Amino acid sequence: MISDDLFKCSKSYILMENKIIKGFSKLSRIEKLKYLGEISGKGEQIEADLDYFRLNDLEQQSLLDEISENTLSNFFLPFGIAPNFVINNKVYHLPMVTEESSVIAAASRSAKFWADKGGFHAEIVSVEKTGQVHFLWNGKSDRLKLAFPELKKELMCATHGLTTNMRRRGGGILDLSLIDMSHEMENYHQLHVSFNTLDAMGANFINSCLEMMASTLETFIRSQVDWTDEEHECEIVMSILSNYTPDCLVKCWIECDIKDLDDVFDGMTGEVFANKFLKATQIAELDVYRACTHNKGIMNGVDAVALATGNDFRAVEANAHVWASQTGKYKSLTKAEVSDGRFRYELKLPLALGTVGGLTKLHPLAKLGLELLGDPSAKDLMMMTAASGLANNFGAIRSLVTTGIQHGHMKMHLSNLLNAFNANKAEKLMAKSRFAKSTVSYSEVENFLNTIRNTK
Repeated sequence: MISDDLFKCSKSYILMENKIIKGFSKLSRIEKLKYLGEISGKGEQIEADLDYFRLNDLEQQSLLDEISENTLSNFFLPFGIAPNFVINNKVYHLPMVTEESSVIAAASRSAKFWADKGGFHAEIVSVEKTGQVHFLWNGKSDRLKLAFPELKKELMCATHGLTTNMRRRGGGILDLSLIDMSHEMENYHQLHVSFNTLDAMGANFINSCLEMMASTLETFIRSQVDWTDEEHECEIVMSILSNYTPDCLVKCWIECDIKDLDDVFDGMTGEVFANKFLKATQIAELDVYRACTHNKGIMNGVDAVALATGNDFRAVEANAHVWASQTGKYKSLTKAEVSDGRFRYELKLPLALGTVGGLTKLHPLAKLGLELLGDPSAKDLMMMTAASGLANNFGAIRSLVTTGIQHGHMKMHLSNLLNAFNANKAEKLMAKSRFAKSTVSYSEVENFLNTIRNTK
């Protein structure tokens, strides 16, 4: 039974927590902390915890504060390096930001394994990005189609000033088409626009062009002298880039003679490994449950490099998963092939990344991450990021078809468990020795620490 006093305390806290506050963003940081302290009853603790993770360098902290809204502190994630990636015969040490144990270890192990087998091969398939103006227009579609060549000229003319710098560098608007979607929703049409944004991810550039086109479209439709009053009406629903970029595509692969895989795992020939690996990837083609986890392993590496270089990993994730579903069924992003004594494993991925703009030069560690890669172009970064994804996935399947995934993962997770139990240095050393050749689990680590602590 819950005591009456505890119930009153809990109820009071809940009522305070659910209170709506207006104008929170207008409060100073100190005022925000005071408010959070009042509703939680832990004012001094909250302030101390949030202050602890702020930078002593006020200029750098101010820069970070302005990246987002209502910023109170910094949330740190490990920034690490996966060394020795041979990509197109050049060595890279990839910066990665991730909180998950074993991701960087898996990437590094795969990079080392493939370094003397030709490394990773990568190429850019295409670099087009897409944006759309979604609008409603009630009229005969043939009339709008007939007027589209003239409309297209006006749309290109209207955005000429916005695209000047991008065109000067070799990018800009690539094409513009009109799509009748009224069979899906009444009166629904699109302007579908493709762009080349070069080394920029290009979201702001694309959205600015689209909004200019939307305004021009409304003016154009109203100005058609022989159209009816109803046909002069145009409702712009929205103008926005798409994070699905099926024409901004990178391909990455690894390949070798099957006999070169004899060193993958003691007691298993390269031929046996290659065929088990092939079956594992085929299962990810057939079963959506396995496909989801399979692709998550790819995104472990992709997201980590995207984060470390200041790119939008949420857009990268959404893009990849739509691509995986392009046939109407969610499938693996990779494909394995074993034939004529050769093993080949390939990843094809839509990947819209930038090396200029956004946080790439604004965030100090994102800037450093790109510097460590030699200030790559967007195309170069696409290939490096794809290699990281393929490396992590190869490492995961390698473990799955040999030792099992938990053997390596839980070894890496041991440090986190020991820290969770506040283990001291001596206890950590004993634990690492104890679990060097045995299964790591929460309960086993807890029991081990309790045993050695009780014998002191």
